[in-house]
Amino acid sequence: MNMQLKIAVIIPSYKVREHILAVIESIGPEIKRIYVVEDCCPDQSANHVETHCKDTRVVVIRHAENQGVGGAVMTGYRAAIADGMDIFVKIDGDGQMDTDLILDFIDPIAKGEADYTKGNRFFDLEKIRSMPTMRLFGNAALSLMCKLSSGYWNLFDPTNGFTAIHANVARRLPFEKISHRYFFETDMLFRLNTLRAVVVDVPMDARYGDEVSNLKISKIVGEFLVKHIRNFFKRIFYNYFLRDMSLASIELPLGLLLFSFGLFFGGFHWMESSQAGVSTPAGTVMLAAMPALMGLQLILAFVSYDIAALPRRPIHPHRTPARRVVDN
Repeated sequence: MNMQLKIAVIIPSYKVREHILAVIESIGPEIKRIYVVEDCCPDQSANHVETHCKDTRVVVIRHAENQGVGGAVMTGYRAAIADGMDIFVKIDGDGQMDTDLILDFIDPIAKGEADYTKGNRFFDLEKIRSMPTMRLFGNAALSLMCKLSSGYWNLFDPTNGFTAIHANVARRLPFEKISHRYFFETDMLFRLNTLRAVVVDVPMDARYGDEVSNLKISKIVGEFLVKHIRNFFKRIFYNYFLRDMSLASIELPLGLLLFSFGLFFGGFHWMESSQAGVSTPAGTVMLAAMPALMGLQLILAFVSYDIAALPRRPIHPHRTPARRVVDN
């Protein structure tokens, strides 16, 4: 790894008073700056860190109002950009994330292989048995929705908050538009796809101690579904109609039109024949089945194209600010 890179760690702080000092102490010397962003914490964790932490790398930032984990991370990004950091790593303050893995998250970005890295707790099938069943199935459902809305079909575990991003990519993010609450991690993926950023998973183990998670997957699946549908249509419009046109731009609308026609036409005549007590004519059945089958085939062709259209060329090496070129 290029040791000239300035690495920052961002730790959103909300109800993690009992764990945050241990998390800070576990961060290695390769990290240049540590931003602790207190998100209007009722436990006053910022005061706790300032009183008991002697690490000179630590910068404490306070929110006057609670903005959610996304708001805290955006505040950390802004501070890291202002301080000239090169790569920002975001970890939680509850001790669930192994800080020894920080270099694993940095490495693909430092090598120019990725713009953004995120953790994947599902990589080792043997170790995910320790994960609560409800969380396991909830994450599987959220991952499927995230693949559709973000376009990153190669990723899993979208709510994982262990991430790293290059500064040149972070600068291009629309901070004011990114969701600030629990949808933050998955909304980030949607925004990164619109930038055509390369995102890769980093294998990590699930760790569960005495910390209490504020995320209840059973309560957010419905809310996430609505937001994923919104992001899906936005992504399709941006990537296939606004920014670029391809065969897939024809396949999807034509496929939906034919499939819908086949279903509605067939359903209408089936109900009409059922009420009349007669069999539906073979010609009518074929007239409904053929468009539906052709439409389904076109939709599947679009999905296949979308899966193959993953961003593969990192953008951050080509977005170096002029001042960095002069410095070198």
